[in-house]
Amino acid sequence: MNEQSQLAEEHGVSGTPKRGLVMSTLVFFAGLTTIVFYGAAGPILEEHLALAGVLHGLLLASPHLSKAVLRIPFGAWVDEVGGKKPTLILMASTLIGTAGLVITLFLTYPENFTMELYPLLVLFGLLAGAGGATFSTGITQTSYWYPRDKQGFALGAFAGVGNIGPGMVVYVLPVLIGIWGMTMAYSVWLVFLLVVAAIYAVYAVDPYYFQLRKQGKRPDEAQQTADELGQDIFPSGGMWDSLRTSAENRRTWILVFLYTVSFGGGFTSLSAWFPTYWEQFHELPLTTAGLLAGVFIVYGSLIRVPAGSVSDRFGGEEVAIVSFAVMTLGGAIMTFAAGFWPAILGMMVLGTGMGFANAAVFELVPKFVPEAVGGASGWISGIGGGGTLVILPLMGLFVDLYGKVGYARGFAVFILLSLLCVIVATAVLNSAL
Repeated sequence: MNEQSQLAEEHGVSGTPKRGLVMSTLVFFAGLTTIVFYGAAGPILEEHLALAGVLHGLLLASPHLSKAVLRIPFGAWVDEVGGKKPTLILMASTLIGTAGLVITLFLTYPENFTMELYPLLVLFGLLAGAGGATFSTGITQTSYWYPRDKQGFALGAFAGVGNIGPGMVVYVLPVLIGIWGMTMAYSVWLVFLLVVAAIYAVYAVDPYYFQLRKQGKRPDEAQQTADELGQDIFPSGGMWDSLRTSAENRRTWILVFLYTVSFGGGFTSLSAWFPTYWEQFHELPLTTAGLLAGVFIVYGSLIRVPAGSVSDRFGGEEVAIVSFAVMTLGGAIMTFAAGFWPAILGMMVLGTGMGFANAAVFELVPKFVPEAVGGASGWISGIGGGGTLVILPLMGLFVDLYGKVGYARGFAVFILLSLLCVIVATAVLNSAL
């Protein structure tokens, strides 16, 4: 037993940063799958419910809405009680929503699965979407586990691996529906979520500071002991203190904007845009279009792992500037590329820039807002997560204006936004605010 382990045992605390990272990543991987709660079964839902476009969009968006709203308070709540309790509450909501849908399918599908069920389905989507808010609880939990010089690696690994979940469900669920039918496919999904939640409940532990606080130690005593154990980032107050403190820090709002463009609005918007882009503009089969969109999702997620280490080495400020410049280039290629292979190149360049930019943003959170990591993470991931409500309509406007070619011209949105991010990152992040 090494000295640190012996010290931890003496103070009655357990866990390691690696264990904390694995558990947070696992539950985020599972929880985030619910942002595509209805997406993979979209054609079946449209056939049975005969939904108008607006109602169909609302149903698909229901988990995104709860995800974005809940990230703010739950991320900040970690600063008060640690990450385990908030995460378990979010997963409980997800399990209730998923179980509600499964029970409804068992009772009504296919004969009685009709429009009368629509309000109930929206409710289930809102409940299930809570799992997507595990991003803010997990990223805050991970920040407290790791020292400042390892933040980029840890947060990059957390977000990179965790974000693969929705892409995998988009492919796996239709296959299961084809083999067993929709009811059993969603039942398998429910079992998966239940197993992950159970594993997290048993093996996840809060960082040392929060364990010591639960033992009744005063904040200063808990911080001193946790510091001896290797923890060097600590909250300065409870949930509302964290939200207020982070909101008063101007750099929090700069990071909100950068996250909105790089991931919350940017990456998420393109994950939804690319299937239609490849099908409509390049006239590819839907299966091929979906596969190419999946390549973008997986690549853009996994590259955040090495991007985090690069941010640790060179600093998130410099990596952010370069990354948004790469995004500008990728947006330009996509806007004017007419052929298949130039478009593939542009897509990968965009994915590279977005992955590195996102890793850089969260490497900067504990650096710029160390006294309120949870609150800052909540604002960034919550408000930024709603960016699709702005970026997708802007891209769609190009289709309304230019017709088919508008599916490509819509990427001009990323030329403008990415250039603006380069200017902001250069002028603000490296200045003394």
